[in-house]
Amino acid sequence: MRFLLTDEQREFGRSLDALLTAADTPAVLRAWAAGDHGPGRALWGRLADAGVFALAVPEAYGGVGPLPVEAAVACVELGRHAVPGPVAETLAAGVLLAGAGGPVAEEWLPGIASGAAVVSLTLEGYGPYAPDADAADAVFTVTGDELRLAPGPGEPSASADPARRLFRPEPGGAPVAKGPAIRAAARAAGDTAAFATAALALGCGEELLRATVAYVKQRTQFGVPVGSFQAVKHRLADTLLGLEFARPLLYGAAVELASEVSRPGAGAGAGSAEGSPGAGAGSAEGSSGAGAAVAAVKVAAGEAGYAAARTALQLHGAIGYTEELDLAWWLRRARPLRDVWGTPSACRARVLAG
Repeated sequence: MRFLLTDEQREFGRSLDALLTAADTPAVLRAWAAGDHGPGRALWGRLADAGVFALAVPEAYGGVGPLPVEAAVACVELGRHAVPGPVAETLAAGVLLAGAGGPVAEEWLPGIASGAAVVSLTLEGYGPYAPDADAADAVFTVTGDELRLAPGPGEPSASADPARRLFRPEPGGAPVAKGPAIRAAARAAGDTAAFATAALALGCGEELLRATVAYVKQRTQFGVPVGSFQAVKHRLADTLLGLEFARPLLYGAAVELASEVSRPGAGAGAGSAEGSPGAGAGSAEGSSGAGAAVAAVKVAAGEAGYAAARTALQLHGAIGYTEELDLAWWLRRARPLRDVWGTPSACRARVLAG
């Protein structure tokens, strides 16, 4: 099995890195946390022009997906640059709506692919909160076999990451789709959200490690860089190992997801557009086989990203937790990414269950 990225996939990642490096994401993050979503929505549009959100949307609805490997490449870069907004949730909504099919898919999927629609959602078993619901154009909720469009974002709740606000969607809203296909689509959407979050966590950890290595080369103690101390070297090496062990799990899970989607009966969603139940990327077949692989990378990448945050905080010293330091936004993001869309304990249990 080939786990190496193709030249085109690597170039896609480099192009996103260049786009985001030029975007000054710390300033975008600060504006987003303050409630000004304008710069973030503008960045969202540029990412959509690069094809990021079309990766989870079937071709029948204006997308190019589902392409899990390319989605992993994209989300690692978005995590590395701490792009604000419900990235994982919007990608998961693409899978959910493709599996639901019908008018709701026709209404929302083209907008997701083009970047015109930012979407958040809640799914049973993953907690009651919809991240960044105040900035979303739609908030979908799934209860049993019913898919509903929430009438409003609801009230905000406290969040460890001020640029990732949590909301309990307002109850009610008329069902926009129902039936057994919704349960299957919700399972696949949950896997997609966990998978995308794992990639975001890996990218976040990589940036934390990069910034910390650069800092310990500059900071001196007893006349030498602190990075020359053996204890510091070992801590950084352990952090690197955690991230590097998570990387093949991420792309292995992407290959599993891509294999499930390509199986007969788990097509790109065109059948759902015509009303046939469960024919899209959100079918049960598109979720069950890859679930353990997704859980494995979610726990590995989440724990590695959080360990990178702890290392970064310790080696930066007191400056590490000041809001003036841009790295503080990555430090605050690592733990929520570890715990959302599958806590470490829940993911380990799923791996053991097979």
